Amino acid sequence: MKPLQGILPIVATTFHPDGSVDMESQIRLVKHLLSQKVHGIALFGNASEGYTLSEEERTTILDAILHEVAGRVPVIVSTGHTGTDQAVRQSVTAAERGADALMVLPPYLLKPDGQGVYEYFQAISDAVRIPIMVQDAPLMTGVTMPVPLLVRMGKELEHVRYAKVEAPPTATKTGDLVSQAEGSIVALGGLNGNFLIEELDRGAQGTMPGCDLCATFVRIWDLYHAGSRAEARKLFAQALPLIRYELQPGMGVSVMKHNLVREGIIACSRVRHPTRSIDELGQRDAEELWHEVHAGWK
Repeated sequence: MKPLQGILPIVATTFHPDGSVDMESQIRLVKHLLSQKVHGIALFGNASEGYTLSEEERTTILDAILHEVAGRVPVIVSTGHTGTDQAVRQSVTAAERGADALMVLPPYLLKPDGQGVYEYFQAISDAVRIPIMVQDAPLMTGVTMPVPLLVRMGKELEHVRYAKVEAPPTATKTGDLVSQAEGSIVALGGLNGNFLIEELDRGAQGTMPGCDLCATFVRIWDLYHAGSRAEARKLFAQALPLIRYELQPGMGVSVMKHNLVREGIIACSRVRHPTRSIDELGQRDAEELWHEVHAGWK
């Protein structure tokens, strides 16, 4: 597998109005993302509402998406559990079904100390043979993973190769991780790409936003790596109000889905409780911000 880098969106899980999984919209969304030249896709993360899916639904969706992608880009599967044994089982299942890499949350109910976090990721690393990305997301999990702990895991655990840094200030932590890891672990950004330029400046190798602004994110990535940082920053600034709006906990997924419905990519903006659905004023806000972002493409 090629190294994970670039724009790696978290794919929304699409539902019918009754809340059942809409596989037709799901595959249409994946085809859309591939057409936008994303560098990989990630399933079952926070922006996928993975926390609402049954194991059977996860398996059905994963198999269908892997068939559609057919190796064209890496497919990253989010795993993790409140118990280590279940996290291992979930990770092994994803690997056996064909995932290219894992994005793993630490235990978030009984929050372990640093050694406990290490042992949790050690158990998963010992059980699989694909790269593991540590999801460093204390705003969501309440679990703190200092840079020395991430560096230790990158150096000592065979399959821990990436860290998705979502611990503010993300740019500072990204820079510290890159400088201390000496290549043992690669930093990627999250938080919907909210600090993309600053993270790239400090050595991040990509970001993992939601899936409704990928053409914009890919264009920013291309401009930045072509040496046009000022143009990349200008486009980023234009998109930032919507990126920021979508970062609101519990409701950003609904905003993204409304945008995807507006584009005709998915059929329904339904989310599953406890994810919140935006109200009429929220839909108006989202539409205004959407048009402001895309005005720059004309």
